[in-house]
Amino acid sequence: MKTELHIKFGTRVRELRKERGWSQEEFADRCGLDRTYVSGIERGIRNPTLQIIGIIAEALNVKICALFN
Repeated sequence: MKTELHIKFGTRVRELRKERGWSQEEFADRCGLDRTYVSGIERGIRNPTLQIIGIIAEALNVKICALFN
């Protein structure tokens, strides 16, 4: 279920990924996640756990709070 929070979070993840010049596939590999899962997060249709949010932040080399700006 898409919510405003899911959409904003996914948009922010996509922005940070693109700033680094990474494809979804490259980013997913860096996170150890499936590309389709990353796609779902970026489109706001997935609800990642706190553990996954931590993995994403680590892969992007940002603090978790930076994913919610």
